[in-house]
Amino acid sequence: MERLKARIRDIPDFPKPGILFKDITPLVRDPAALRLAVQQLLHPFLGENITAVAGMEARGFIFGSLVAWELGVGFVPLRKPGKLPSDVHTVSYDLEYGAAALEIHRDALGPGDRVLLIDDLLATGGTAKASCALIERLGAEVVACCFVVELDDLGGRNQLPHYAVHSLLHY
Repeated sequence: MERLKARIRDIPDFPKPGILFKDITPLVRDPAALRLAVQQLLHPFLGENITAVAGMEARGFIFGSLVAWELGVGFVPLRKPGKLPSDVHTVSYDLEYGAAALEIHRDALGPGDRVLLIDDLLATGGTAKASCALIERLGAEVVACCFVVELDDLGGRNQLPHYAVHSLLHY
């Protein structure tokens, strides 16, 4: 994991003063590190009969799509409002530095689907909790929530008490 940690760059005061942003762009630029991250995200779930991977906009699309590809399943994008062209479910939530909402197509998942939820970062847990709610609203099951980076001091894991949480790097 040190190879991955070496590819995470700290950006102070982004997106606002007092926030120390964990930038994953050096990691996704490095093909070997990116492949390692994808393999480590999916490895614990290889025998779990995953039927879909969902990822949150925008960086969850990077890792989620690659994990879906490796598992041989489809990818479901969880998008910001107004970005999906068909009927959607919407959920609003609080971020550590504001508020946001996510949407999912109403026909993206259904009963019997076993979903791996993927994002680059777990901070306060609001985005992940909202994403789980969207997936479950469609009758699907969240098998686990997976993250490249977890900011332990922000307690995001506590927002996900009913889910398995798998994070590669802890800060």
